[in-house]
Amino acid sequence: MSNLPFGARLRAAMDTRGPLCVGIDPHAHLLAAWDLPDDPHGLATFTYGVVNALADRVAVFKPQSAFFERFGSEGIAVLQEATIRLREAGALVIIDAKRGDIGSTMDGYAAAYLAEKAPLACDALTVSPYLGFGSLQPAIDVARESGAGLFVLALTSNPEGPQFQSARTADGPTVAGAVLDGLRSLNADADGLGSFGAVVGATIKPTEEVLDINGPLLAPGLGAQGGTAEGLAAVFGSAVRNVVPSSSREILGAGPGIGALQDAADRANDAFRTVLGY
Repeated sequence: MSNLPFGARLRAAMDTRGPLCVGIDPHAHLLAAWDLPDDPHGLATFTYGVVNALADRVAVFKPQSAFFERFGSEGIAVLQEATIRLREAGALVIIDAKRGDIGSTMDGYAAAYLAEKAPLACDALTVSPYLGFGSLQPAIDVARESGAGLFVLALTSNPEGPQFQSARTADGPTVAGAVLDGLRSLNADADGLGSFGAVVGATIKPTEEVLDINGPLLAPGLGAQGGTAEGLAAVFGSAVRNVVPSSSREILGAGPGIGALQDAADRANDAFRTVLGY
């Protein structure tokens, strides 16, 4: 992938292009809004339209794997090709797949997404820690070897999240706090921004957990889901400079025109630059 670890590449990309992360979420209603059929052809036209418009001006993209998987192998082929094109244009790609398992199965996920010559090689992958933080070790090992990163679910903004994330462990901290502690340990020896980040919803209420993990904080939930650029400082406090703000429908809904997509992305990026101190 690169001689530089993901955290260093992410910091450089955001410093150069701004902090915005564009989520590529080809919902059926977005395809319809672009006057496209809800089929593999519509998916490809939509996805490559976003890539062509924004790949050379946005730092980070986050394709949601489920919206490609729903079309089977043809959808996965579009995800693979889009990832290649985005990275060739100098953007970083976080595949939002939320994989999580143990042992050889986690090895398989790491080989699919994180290894140097993985078929779906990306810059970072979202993963789930709810089989125990240690279950992520195979992915951690491969990410370190290849210079990739991970974003681990920690404090999500969906209403069901607190049932697990706010529960107390036997040692005292919340489950979310234990996840953040694990990430803090992984990033302890990083030179600059670490490569192991947390997923923290942009609409959560400020919590007792310390978000300064010396790693990136992927913040979905902006735009159509209610989160705002101005609200990021209240959620993330002193760690706000490490936020990767992700917006999808607010930008994708401006399409299919290339100029309209670019204008929407530029407006969002400018707002995030101001709030996050770029």
